[in-house]
Parts: sequence; C-alpha cells; structure tokens
Amino acid sequence: MRREAFTSRRSQRPGGTLWLLSSIARARGAGGRLTLITNMAAGSSSNYWEDLRKQARQLENELDLKLVSFSKLCTSYSHNSAREGRRDRYSSDTTPLLNGSSQDRMFETMAVEIEQLLGRLTGINDKMAEYTNSAGVPSLNAALMHTLQRHRDILQDYTHEFHKTKTNFLAVRERENLLGSVRKDIESYKSGSGVNNRRTELFLKEHEHLRNSDRLIEETISIAMATKENMTSQRGILKSIQSKMNTLASILSERAVLRVPSGRSYLDTIHSANWGSTYFNRQWQYNSHHTSAEPKIALCLSHSINKMSCSD
Repeated sequence: MRREAFTSRRSQRPGGTLWLLSSIARARGAGGRLTLITNMAAGSSSNYWEDLRKQARQLENELDLKLVSFSKLCTSYSHNSAREGRRDRYSSDTTPLLNGSSQDRMFETMAVEIEQLLGRLTGINDKMAEYTNSAGVPSLNAALMHTLQRHRDILQDYTHEFHKTKTNFLAVRERENLLGSVRKDIESYKSGSGVNNRRTELFLKEHEHLRNSDRLIEETISIAMATKENMTSQRGILKSIQSKMNTLASILSERAVLRVPSGRSYLDTIHSANWGSTYFNRQWQYNSHHTSAEPKIALCLSHSINKMSCSD
C-alpha cells in the first residue's frame, strides 16, 4: 500500500509521468501544438549545451595557465643553459646545469598534464559538434556553429603553441646535452688523470710526428725532382758546349796544318834577308876605303833588301 501511494504521489508531482500526460491532454484539449513539450525539450537541451560550454571554458582557462607556466619553464631553461655556457667558457671549473634534472622532470610532468587537458577539451568539442548536428531547433544552429568554431580555434591555437614550445625545449635540451658531453670530453682530456688520456695524447703526438715526417719527405722529393731537372738541363748545355769545342778544335787544327809551310818559308826569307844585308854592310865597310862608288851601291842594295824583308 505504501509503495502504491509513493508511486502515485511521484507520478502526480510536477515532472512525473501522470503530470506530463495530463499536461499533454490539456494542451491538446486547448488546441495547442505541443508547445509545452517543445519548451521542456529546449530547456533540457540548452542546459546540456551550457554545461558543455562551461566545461570548455574551464579547460581553456586551465590550458592558458599551464601554457604560460610551460613557456616560462622553457625560457628559463634556455637562459640557464646560455649562462652556464658562458661560465664554462670563462672559468676553469665546469658545473652542470642548475636543477637540470628537476627541470626535466617538471617539463615531462607539465607536458603530460597539458596533453591530458588538450585531450579533454577535444572531447568536449566533439560533444558540442554532435549536439549541433542533432539539435532540434534549426534557428539556433548558426549561433551554435559559431560558438563551436570559436572553441575549435582556441583549441587549435593552444595545441600549436604547446607543440611549438615543446619542440623548442627539446631542441635546447638536445643541444645542451651535446655541448655538455663535449665539455666533459674536453675536461677529461685536459685533466690527463687516466691511462686512456695518456695513450690518446701519445697517439696524437705520434700522429703529428708522422704528418711532419710525411711533409718533410714530400719536400725532399720535390727538391730531388727539381735537382734532376736542373742536372738534365746542364747536361744538355755541356753536350752543346762539347760539340762546339770539338768543332772549334777541328777548325783550328786544320788552319795550323795549312799555315806551317807558309810560316817556315816566311822565316827562311827573313833569315836570308838579314844575312844578305849583313853581308853587304860588311862588304861596304871593307870597300869603303878603296872606291867611292861602291859604298853607295852597297848601301842601296842593303836598303832594298831590308825593305823586302819588312814587306815579307
């Protein structure tokens, strides 16, 4: 009895089944066109749409705050890396990035949270799109589509900003890891505390010596090739000089052979002329005391012989 009374009271209260049927009957009896049902459906639909919009705005606000904090984290990481690079450049001791591991963990945590918020906002937008497609009031579809498009644009902007900031952070971190490994290698090499570093240094010195030896050998070979070329050219010059000397010697020997007889006859002529002049001079001195004409004749003969000898 209590259950039946509770059911009857529940069905008769506003919003119950009997109340809804009686309202429909009264509306039909009055000649209406189910205006009450339409208003109730529109009211429940508007409440659902407003709930979706409220959730979307809440997620957008959370994403905005998360993205601002995420961007500040990435900017501080890049500034710290640049500061540490300058410190390593001008100081002797090298220290890792301050709170590098904590920043990495914070980055991973914030990235996961932002991805989750983006996924939730994407789901809300999908529900809003489904609602606009199944809405029963065509006159409101244009406004609903405009609102939905605005939420989609906001989601796209947040997604683009998140991926851009994340890519920049990963690039900076990768560069810092690479530079950090290079700095560690340089410092470990400069320290020279290990056996491997000593071996590496010896290998590098030996390699440098080999390169110097190779360079000296190449210079020596180039000098030898130049000397060979010069000696070859000098050999040709000496051969030409030798041939010219041989030609000159043959020419001089032929002239000497040709001039030997003429030279002997020339000397014989000179000796004969001198002998003749001496003879006539002595005859003139001898006969000068006997006759006066003979000395003149002898003197003329001696002068003529001397002229002949000089002309020869």
